Amino acid sequence: MPYLESLRVFVRVIELGSITAGGRDLRMSPAVASNRIKDLETRFGVRLLNRTTRKLVPTEVGRAFYDNARRVIETLDEAEAVVSGFSGNPHGALRVTAPLGLGRRLIAPLVPRFCDEYPGVEIRLRLSDRNVDIIADGIDLSFFLGEPQDSALKWRRIAECRRVLVATPGYLEKHGTPATPDDLVGHNCLLLRYPRSPEYYWVLQTPEGPQKLLVNGQFDADDGDVLTDWALEGRGIANRPHYEVAEHLASGQLVEILPGCPPLAAQFGVLTPHRRLQDPKVRLFADFIARETRRHFG
Repeated sequence: MPYLESLRVFVRVIELGSITAGGRDLRMSPAVASNRIKDLETRFGVRLLNRTTRKLVPTEVGRAFYDNARRVIETLDEAEAVVSGFSGNPHGALRVTAPLGLGRRLIAPLVPRFCDEYPGVEIRLRLSDRNVDIIADGIDLSFFLGEPQDSALKWRRIAECRRVLVATPGYLEKHGTPATPDDLVGHNCLLLRYPRSPEYYWVLQTPEGPQKLLVNGQFDADDGDVLTDWALEGRGIANRPHYEVAEHLASGQLVEILPGCPPLAAQFGVLTPHRRLQDPKVRLFADFIARETRRHFG
């Protein structure tokens, strides 16, 4: 077992690029993770990693060892998945990612309930609106809003997510209410932007078909909740998933703009890596989230 644990540490250190990140991912201190790597190097009498003050790089033998160690770990995980499938008692860690707003509101509250139902499973949830590399980061499930771009991944559609344009009554009184999609160009549009973000324009559904608008604003953010907060402060117009602003619309704090020309709906789904044998707990968690979240997208 110590040897297999050392293999897991080595694989995660290579995949995440540092001993600290690899150790954190496996819930161990950097010192313990470093010792696991040293144990492997002592066992084989070779250096597996070159360490500098800025980065960690596998040696030539380290890279070759990683390719084989990763296959060993994947084979072991598949063997455990087979046993779990027969026993009906899944166990082990699931690495899950989701966008910030979606993760906070819909995914995170369900994690404890899933773990109550399957006490042998550990959920490691990471929330970010930035794109993640599912394969490189060793992610088991990545929930998303939008359209999947990576054809190398399996994806499952859970629901269609309606989007709305919203602003406060005060903002509209001061700046005017857009009557047509083209009117948005003259407004302060609150955009979700980060490196490689797709939101550099909005696409609205019009009677003539989809209309792409290159909108702009005085400030943007990489956190969707920040955009909602700015909209609530009367700072501009936001393009948000309906479920995120439903309570504010119901209270009258926000008003829907151009209801006849709403933004294109987004797909809510989950991405998983292609594997010869899918771990049963991956399917169980995806089924659980799908079942428990669909009511938000009615």
